[in-house]
Amino acid sequence: MAETLTSVFSPVQEMVVDCNTLPERFIYKRSDEAIDVNSPVIDIPVIDLNSLKYSAPSADKELEKLRTSFSSCGYFQAINHGMTSSFLDQVHGIGKDFFALPMKEKLKCLRTSEDMEGYGNDPVLSEHQILDWSDRVYLTLNPEDQRKFHLWPQNPKKFREILQEYSERLKLLNEVVLKALSRSLNLKESCFLDQYGENANMVARFNYYPPCPRPELILGIKPHADESALTYILQDKKVEGLQILIDDQWFTVPTVPDALLVNVGDQVEIMSNGIFKSPLHRAVTNSEKERMTVAVFCFPNSSRDIEPAEQLITETSPRLYKKIKNYVGSYSENYQQGKRTIEAAKI
Repeated sequence: MAETLTSVFSPVQEMVVDCNTLPERFIYKRSDEAIDVNSPVIDIPVIDLNSLKYSAPSADKELEKLRTSFSSCGYFQAINHGMTSSFLDQVHGIGKDFFALPMKEKLKCLRTSEDMEGYGNDPVLSEHQILDWSDRVYLTLNPEDQRKFHLWPQNPKKFREILQEYSERLKLLNEVVLKALSRSLNLKESCFLDQYGENANMVARFNYYPPCPRPELILGIKPHADESALTYILQDKKVEGLQILIDDQWFTVPTVPDALLVNVGDQVEIMSNGIFKSPLHRAVTNSEKERMTVAVFCFPNSSRDIEPAEQLITETSPRLYKKIKNYVGSYSENYQQGKRTIEAAKI
């Protein structure tokens, strides 16, 4: 019988309370120099999502900005997304309140070693694996019949209600963005959405980063790119920590009040034949402050084939990626080994 996580799970949040000796397993040994927690701040384009719904000069301007930002840094800050500041505070609040609960209450949502979902941290796949300085709650939002409500926190009381509403809002938003991405490349509006499919997969991850005694040696999340089509991030308003890699230099991603940070995942990079870039990113830690973020990953329906749009393949722009299905299958193991799954999809 496989050992359950209950006997091996060690919350970082609890460890930091009495952390006299830095655990060796958390030191990021791949770095040749100390982690720069104060890297330069990069200017991420701010895009008005409401204007993307219409055919007007203002929409053309935003589409061009969208194409440029996703082709360079792979991110944009989404405003006018239809969600109020107070609602986004509620979404952030249910995560923050959960991690503030007594451990006995949080363990009611504990995931097992065979499952990614629930409360815990990274699955440990090898004794040489470098661990992330973070705890998380990982939950399937869509398809709805795959939700494991027994792993959804019952406290805070409105956790389920607020998260369900957030997922419905993001479904609509994701459709708007996918259509806009197609239009920005002069493709049929439904091009990417057709590949994405109906009743596709959506997963939420609440990330909690406790204060870290040695932020120059330890990462909240190791460098990686997302296996999603698109990822929507609700940042912490008070503490920054997300960094992206551009031209071999790490940059800090700023927090824009009431904006959702959107980034390209590997599968949209494939659909766009490499025009849109799935960015390598990481989370750094803070020696004094905790940080909490909410990331929602939107995956194409696993039964769909994902491949570059035919209209983007020409003599001067040859096909760069194979046709793939169920891209996420080998992602987790590659991530823990510091490998990019997208490399295997390249021709």
